[in-house]
Amino acid sequence: MFKFKTPSQKTLETMSEVARGNDKTDYESEAVTRICELTSHENAKITSSGNNSIFIALAAVEGDVIVPDQGGWHGFKQIAKFLNKNIVTLKTDTGLINPKYLDDMEIKENSALIFTSFAGYCAEQDTKEISIYCKSNGITTIEDASAGIGDKDKLLGNGNLSDIIIASTGSPKIINVGSGGFISTNDPEIFKRTSLPQKLSKTSQIVCGGICSELDNVDKKLELSLNATNYVKNNIENTLHANKRGINVIIPHDNAKEISWNLKRQLTIDKSGFITTCPNYNRVKQKAIAIEIKNLSYDCLERQHLDKIIDEINSQL
Repeated sequence: MFKFKTPSQKTLETMSEVARGNDKTDYESEAVTRICELTSHENAKITSSGNNSIFIALAAVEGDVIVPDQGGWHGFKQIAKFLNKNIVTLKTDTGLINPKYLDDMEIKENSALIFTSFAGYCAEQDTKEISIYCKSNGITTIEDASAGIGDKDKLLGNGNLSDIIIASTGSPKIINVGSGGFISTNDPEIFKRTSLPQKLSKTSQIVCGGICSELDNVDKKLELSLNATNYVKNNIENTLHANKRGINVIIPHDNAKEISWNLKRQLTIDKSGFITTCPNYNRVKQKAIAIEIKNLSYDCLERQHLDKIIDEINSQL
């Protein structure tokens, strides 16, 4: 049986000590400082969830909110709609953003493009190309780096490329505390314009303590996930965006529903799941099986466990 990713024992112990009053460290200030160092942004706030981070970011947008047509997060559209923002849907290459598709669209001034580090979790976005285009055209970039924070290549979760970086620190994210999130930026006006949603998104020193603990090896955890996913991709034919870095594997197939059901029976997990079925806006809008490597405990990313996944998938295809 596979295991679902949970906060590390060290993180749980840190949070427990804070909750008991045995650790009086100002973890919120420490977390803000370390997130700024990680993202190369000058300002950051710890929030109560990833969705609250999105809420703050989109509340600061004065123009259109541009969302990818697939491979994003459904909360982008839901929150933008709640905030009464005009939503513009951007055509993608199966989730991957080509900002030149914006050339033929009418976009208001002070608009923002919001996207995830990985399209559908399976393929990294070209953040350099996105950044160059958007900076040249006055479009703010908002990167949801929940899955890409800690990138050693400095392509994802990099404040030199993305104007605003948001993230969830809930399970089973790369910074895995069970709850919470953050938002960072170099533009202090964003926080000045969103004081009310910030007040509604307060978190605790307990969560901040957990975030600080998780930040100690966030880069190694992301690298483990990337390497494990790459290994699985290389041993299964016809995976989507096979040559792109990602933390899940998407396999287009006309019989996706039945295959996913069979895989769930053979590849059992202790709680939640790591096999999902498409079409799904958060992944791709075609029939496919998604193997969520990102959901697995790091103990399950060892070769023998990945080989079991590969063998079972290949037997079903």
